[in-house]
Amino acid sequence: MKRTLLFIGTIMATMTYAQDCSDLFISEYVEGWSNNKALEIYNPTASAIDLSEYMVIRYSNGATSATSANAVQLTGTIAPYDVQVAVLEKLDPNGTGQDAPVWDSLQVRADEYYCPDYNTSNAFYWNGNDAVALAKGDVANVGAAILVDLFGKIGEDPGDGWSTDFPYTGAGVVVTKDHSLIRKSTVLKGETNPGISFFDPLAEYDSIPAVIEIGGQTYGNWSSLGEHDCGCQPASTQELAKTKVSVFPNPTSGEFFVKGAYGDVVIVNALGQTVSTVENNSDAILSFDLGTKRGVYFVKMQDAAGNDVTKRVIVK
Repeated sequence: MKRTLLFIGTIMATMTYAQDCSDLFISEYVEGWSNNKALEIYNPTASAIDLSEYMVIRYSNGATSATSANAVQLTGTIAPYDVQVAVLEKLDPNGTGQDAPVWDSLQVRADEYYCPDYNTSNAFYWNGNDAVALAKGDVANVGAAILVDLFGKIGEDPGDGWSTDFPYTGAGVVVTKDHSLIRKSTVLKGETNPGISFFDPLAEYDSIPAVIEIGGQTYGNWSSLGEHDCGCQPASTQELAKTKVSVFPNPTSGEFFVKGAYGDVVIVNALGQTVSTVENNSDAILSFDLGTKRGVYFVKMQDAAGNDVTKRVIVK
């Protein structure tokens, strides 16, 4: 199999043809306010994978090269069809400015923390306009790293972040800043071509705001972190995963998301009146906004197995 080498200085455009479900890939990217940065890394194989053989590399503001200061070695092991939630290590509750702590709602999702000191490694300090690579190799020799997955486009600075406008021209709605991007379940491998012509963030990801407002308070919108639905899973575990239908955030100030619904989704109020109906023919994450209509609502839908599912959501 051909492999792509990431060289310090110039990235060789040798193509890598990764096989489906053969190696790790990024299943969720988090770029939240302040230091709320995280990657969810998914193991699509039937074997546990030692993360010490992998690293994360950041290409800042259109950089075309990276050094060991831009990379961090990963740690731990990912079980088959499981994830590691990797979070920026800013944990001092009294920290301010660049040392402000990661919010509690993200800390509880973390499996491992990385890059506590920017001057030692800035790999986890992305801000929406940095390309982020998952690679196999040693931080001491970044130039020999083998690209496993890529978020963004190396060598391109999209301003505040990549948007719904592509190839990038500066228009569109920015979705890689102050957002979480969740890999679609139909994606079975990482992006291993560092010379991609453009990065369309919504081609392989669903985008949700990284924070939400509830009753005048700001909360992290990270309940999707910690598990990933993927077609790489064997039928038994795949069907079990697909039947997990979730509604988040809950409670909400009006806007919420539905994940794992198959078929039409109906919103009903406490009086049994239909408030909204959305036709749905895929497993994409659906967005709803009930505005300021406070109260208890019921979300009715079906899971992948055709079972009727009802979830309660509270609008505060």
